[in-house]
Amino acid sequence: MPKLKTNRAAAKRFKKTGTGKLKRMKAYKSHILTKKSAKRKRNLRKATMTDETNAKNMKKILPYL
Repeated sequence: MPKLKTNRAAAKRFKKTGTGKLKRMKAYKSHILTKKSAKRKRNLRKATMTDETNAKNMKKILPYL
């Protein structure tokens, strides 16, 4: 069985938690920030968990994470 390649783009964006779930940062925080409220921008700073519907695909592209 050959070694599997990790998708490097995904590896830079996701971290695994102690329970095995994947942690990610939220999107929409890079530009056009003037029309977004302070509360919305503040909430975008926080990390969140990836959705369970994507878990199977994420396991495929991140075999060793």
